Amino acid sequence: MKIKKGDSVIVIAGKDKGKTGTVLETFPKKDQVLIDGINVVTRHQKNRRTRSQGQIIEKSMPIHVSNVSLLEGNKPVRVGYKVEKDGDQIKKTRISRASGKAI
Repeated sequence: MKIKKGDSVIVIAGKDKGKTGTVLETFPKKDQVLIDGINVVTRHQKNRRTRSQGQIIEKSMPIHVSNVSLLEGNKPVRVGYKVEKDGDQIKKTRISRASGKAI
């Protein structure tokens, strides 16, 4: 997956199209990411103990990684990889396809 935790992303498809946020968590096996304030749904929560009240909470749900794009400045960019060899070690860095700069 080319999007990592802590990246700034923009939603390019779906009900929250155009919104930006920070990736809180990634789910590589499902190809999904959890973004702060994006894909917010309402859930009803039962009371846990007697004499307490149930409540309605809003929480962010995961969104598929194909529906988000990495932000560089204010523009969405595609992500590529650049593999460099330093002696015995191989370094793999993420780069922006548009500018070629390292992310």
